[in-house]
Amino acid sequence: MSRNLKFFLIVFVLSLPFWWGVNVLGEKLENFFYWREISQNTQIFTAQIILEEKLNKLKPIRHRNVEDLEIRATSVISVFLDNKGKEKILFEKESGKILPIASLTKLMTALVVLENYDFSKEIKISEKAVEQPEDLGKLVAERIFPVKYLLYPLLMESSNDAAFSLANDYDGMTGEKFVTLMNSAAQKLNLNDTFFVNPSGLDPETKTPETKINYSTASDLAKLTKELLKKPLIWEILSTPRYNFYGPELLNTNELLGEIPEIVGGKTGYTYTAGGCMVLVTIAPKDAGFLVNVILGTDGHNGRFGEMKKLANWLNTAYKW
Repeated sequence: MSRNLKFFLIVFVLSLPFWWGVNVLGEKLENFFYWREISQNTQIFTAQIILEEKLNKLKPIRHRNVEDLEIRATSVISVFLDNKGKEKILFEKESGKILPIASLTKLMTALVVLENYDFSKEIKISEKAVEQPEDLGKLVAERIFPVKYLLYPLLMESSNDAAFSLANDYDGMTGEKFVTLMNSAAQKLNLNDTFFVNPSGLDPETKTPETKINYSTASDLAKLTKELLKKPLIWEILSTPRYNFYGPELLNTNELLGEIPEIVGGKTGYTYTAGGCMVLVTIAPKDAGFLVNVILGTDGHNGRFGEMKKLANWLNTAYKW
């Protein structure tokens, strides 16, 4: 028996438990030729072992005995961002599918305000702003508020009044200019499947085949959220359950605050066209970094909360941290 063949047989026998563990014995023939090739080249074999060791050290590591997640949403992604800036996709379902995003739009609205507005200035609420469709409508025409305050109803209660006012009532700004800034920001962040036509995410009142609507993908929204993690004020607001500094009490639409531990913040969205949508950021187990979770297209208004909670629970059990 040749030396190479002996070496191959030893490697093959020692590797059997590994291949059983990852359930690839059904591909015996391919594995046979693969291992025969690398056994004849020690450099390739050594490089393979080193690569496997490195991959196994990249946490979190998937528990194979935990079943795959079944989630009732059109599109989903969960991304782990570690403390060194590296990222790893932990779960995805059609994450590149272009879909309407409802009030998740307001995350970009907030980013544009933070990067372009002077917080020392104030905004007078216009009549047109308070006429925007919504159930909350706590802003009052002719009232004057600091720019910073309007981010609270925008993000906590998903106020369409606040979105309109920020885009149209600020010094020298128009809705058209604001949307241009939104789309420019999307291009800078390489959100190639994202487009905005308004700062609120509202469906158009009348629809035709040519009607444009805000759209994005779960993958793009995860990228946007990663950028927003550089803006502490946004997460301070998104994690606030109640706020009444300037008058009527604002209530956060995120029903998972207090339900899921270690929430950094989250944003909700819903329209008839988009269905339920949600972005949620949590601190990863063992304080290893952040989990950025995006869900698009759930059934009904409340489906987003149940599915997001299911995803968060699954991530904790499906991976070794």
